[in-house]
Amino acid sequence: MYICICNAIRETDLREAALGHDGDAHATYAKLGKRPNCGQCLIKAGKILEDERNLVSCDSVAL
Repeated sequence: MYICICNAIRETDLREAALGHDGDAHATYAKLGKRPNCGQCLIKAGKILEDERNLVSCDSVAL
């Protein structure tokens, strides 16, 4: 699913970027070579990044 229509950023792109980068949505977009245009996606993108990082944290604690 596309999260950012302006930049054609998919949810999977954000989840992969979250694993190698600990910045917020703006910083993660920059890592992907993009920048927010209209900004409507930033809250949703931030939530996806947070969720993905929490999943990884929970998995590493469980081990």
